Amino acid sequence: MPRVIATRELLAPRQDVWEFLAEPHNLADWWPGVHAIQPDRRGLAPGARWQLIAGPQTGGLVGAFVRRPEVAGTLTVMEVRQGEFLRLLFVTDHIDASLAIEPAREGHTRATLAIDGPWLRVNRSLPRRALNRLYALCQTGAES
Repeated sequence: MPRVIATRELLAPRQDVWEFLAEPHNLADWWPGVHAIQPDRRGLAPGARWQLIAGPQTGGLVGAFVRRPEVAGTLTVMEVRQGEFLRLLFVTDHIDASLAIEPAREGHTRATLAIDGPWLRVNRSLPRRALNRLYALCQTGAES
């Protein structure tokens, strides 16, 4: 299986980034292609299973407004190291995603996202796009 890795410095302290990541519903804000999350009661804990909801399906102008979002698959939380690492398995797509966060200069956070999966499922730009979205959401440490 191919592995694609991206790293990005986020303009927020590691604790703030972790608090954002620890809320399951926030995954839809930074993971491309996910419209919403229905987490189980365990939240961000090893073994938790979340339903992924895709955005409205295509099918022309009318179809985009008429059709409801659909369940796109299941995600299993594989590993959590509080404040520093999480590993998620997108079951339907067979994609294994590992996100490590560590302190960087001036109170920022270095985030490294590694994606493993089948050739036809892994888009080489996915980790970079996800981290760019996470960057846009985690700017509490931005300098004026």
